[in-house]
Amino acid sequence: MDIIPILRSLDKDQRNAFAAAFLGWCLDAFDFFVLVFVIKDVAREFHATKTWVTFAMTATLAMRPVGALIFGIAADRFGRRGPLMADIILYSILELLSGFAPTLTIFLVLRALFGIGMGGEWGLGASLALESAPPDKRGALSGLLQEGYVVGYLLAAIVYGLLFKYVGWRGMFFIGAAPALLSLFIRAKVKESPAWLTQRGKAMPAMLWSDIRRNAGLFAYLVILMAAFNFMSHGAQDVYPTMLQTQHHFSPHTVGKIAVIYNIGALLGGLFFGSLSQRIGRRKAIVIAAILAIPMIPLWAFSHSAVMFAIGALLLQFMIQGAWGVIPAHLTELAPSLVRGTFIGFAYQCGNLIASIIGPVQSSLGEIRFHGNYALALAITVLIAVIAVALTAGLGKERHGIVFVATE
Repeated sequence: MDIIPILRSLDKDQRNAFAAAFLGWCLDAFDFFVLVFVIKDVAREFHATKTWVTFAMTATLAMRPVGALIFGIAADRFGRRGPLMADIILYSILELLSGFAPTLTIFLVLRALFGIGMGGEWGLGASLALESAPPDKRGALSGLLQEGYVVGYLLAAIVYGLLFKYVGWRGMFFIGAAPALLSLFIRAKVKESPAWLTQRGKAMPAMLWSDIRRNAGLFAYLVILMAAFNFMSHGAQDVYPTMLQTQHHFSPHTVGKIAVIYNIGALLGGLFFGSLSQRIGRRKAIVIAAILAIPMIPLWAFSHSAVMFAIGALLLQFMIQGAWGVIPAHLTELAPSLVRGTFIGFAYQCGNLIASIIGPVQSSLGEIRFHGNYALALAITVLIAVIAVALTAGLGKERHGIVFVATE
């Protein structure tokens, strides 16, 4: 993987841009995944079912295209750096307010608004980081960048395992307001994307719709690809802690440890397959990772001890997040130049919108249809999603290793 030498080979401006994008995505993910550990606690507080609380995740995912569109247009018009700072401050404030929610309705509204901030970050960060990176290092950096999401989940698991019993579910959201401080680093240390500077002032909002129409097939393909990817990742992550707590009665400390272990596997998988994609191509790396995930599903879903659940989840997440590790480079390379920040973020989040129903579907299947058997609900939905990823990626195209210039 050789990620440390690759990071050292970047100049100061490239490293700072990458650090800002990585940390922004990492802390954004932390703020999202706080909820997956406290679903049953929020349900108890507001006297609601766990399925109703999972609609908070649906609301977040469903609003992400709005954020991708708003902040993507701003990024293509005014640069990546300023909109990224504004976006981080927005999602941090909404995370803080979520901890003060007096009713489930207000909580759901705040999580929907949080989705606007979460939806804006990925396209901004990926554009800033990968437009600044050398083309021959883009695959490895893509893997590391996408795994900022996993590191955010990992941090949420650690905080939950160590602090939940002291701070409760509301305190978890208060801690999630800390990312606002990242905007100070971006303001002081991060320079604008060189690729954006070469086309400064050329991108206009109307160009987005023109480019989407001109590339309608590509845009539709990316939306379908991202829907499959998000069904796969959220299907394997969001309700899994609830399954461990509800069906197997593991303590918060045990669930936190299992989550830490499988997120370490996810991080390593993203780095491995991201680097591999630089050598064998983006699509081939995705398909291999997705196919290898299939035999891991039974161990991940149907084990009977914490140790076996941890092993199964580590192996499955190595493959699933391995496939994800290719995505930032893959989408950034495929997108039209002048509207790259909007195009990739909006396609990504439109796919997320389609997949946003996965949490309530899994919860209702496990809680009602399968009479408490969450494992069966998760196994079926994730198997379908993994197969969909392999087929969709395998039938697509790629522009592996292109150079980002204004006229590409």
